[in-house]
Amino acid sequence: MIDTWQQALPHGITLSCRASGAKGRPVLMFLHGFPEAAFVWDELLEHFSRPENGGYRCVAPNLRGYEHSSAPTEVQAYRAKFLVQDIVALIDAECGTGQPLAALVAHDWGGALAWNLANQHPERLRQLVVINSPHPAPFVQAMQNNPAQQAASAYMNFLVQPDAAVQLSANGFAKLLGFLRGQGDELSGSHSLAASAAPWLTPELEERYRAVWGLGLQGGLNYYRASPLRPATAQDKSIASITLPPEMLHIAVPTLVLWAQDDIALLPCLTDGLEQHIPDLKRVDIEGATHWVVHEQPQRVIAEISAFLKPQ
Repeated sequence: MIDTWQQALPHGITLSCRASGAKGRPVLMFLHGFPEAAFVWDELLEHFSRPENGGYRCVAPNLRGYEHSSAPTEVQAYRAKFLVQDIVALIDAECGTGQPLAALVAHDWGGALAWNLANQHPERLRQLVVINSPHPAPFVQAMQNNPAQQAASAYMNFLVQPDAAVQLSANGFAKLLGFLRGQGDELSGSHSLAASAAPWLTPELEERYRAVWGLGLQGGLNYYRASPLRPATAQDKSIASITLPPEMLHIAVPTLVLWAQDDIALLPCLTDGLEQHIPDLKRVDIEGATHWVVHEQPQRVIAEISAFLKPQ
């Protein structure tokens, strides 16, 4: 059973949340990415809350800007430090002030928050699981030097355009649905693949996505607008001069990285060199899966997380 509520945070932000499992149990927290929402974790919330699977308290917030969570209009409000502040405050609300999560599980933009949180607040989580979300070190390296990843990430420069939300909303969110189906050229919609390319995307699930997207897309798009980490263009070459100091890259908690090998937006090269930043690292490559591996192979994802979690 999934519970839903609005969690008010001390700094004025409210996050709409989903959870399964009794309060007071060790907490697993799940962070979604773009263009998704907290509901994508429901199967995992229910699984890990069962007594035979750990009996965790499983919590998935809709991130700032998504679904019924607070959605500030200023782009600066979506900088990483503010997004991390939301999750730390939610951890306090769920675990008690200063107490850690049993584990943080994150995908895509949720993973970007998770890398930041684990670096800045390692005492707030005992373990970290990241699914197809690049650690900042290999991502900056690829944005500066890897033409294949630069091309794969070119969609980011579409998402920061002023009219991106209007374009994505057109024709019943056709471009976003194409993105989920793995259609070519990412969000441009210039190539068509049959819907069967994503059998997990049932008509019922499509309607669930449309309902969330209908509440507004700009919040999610502001994550891209607020970040300097995207491919260079003729007008903006700022990525070329970005250097991240080692102290911003170190992850001190035990970490599991799951990487679907057929992700056309985030290539396997983005896992290169992780060992130098994460001393306690387990990396699992998942063949035959795309960026949407949580939907495509949920039982494999559950099995890998289960094998990694330490008993509480």
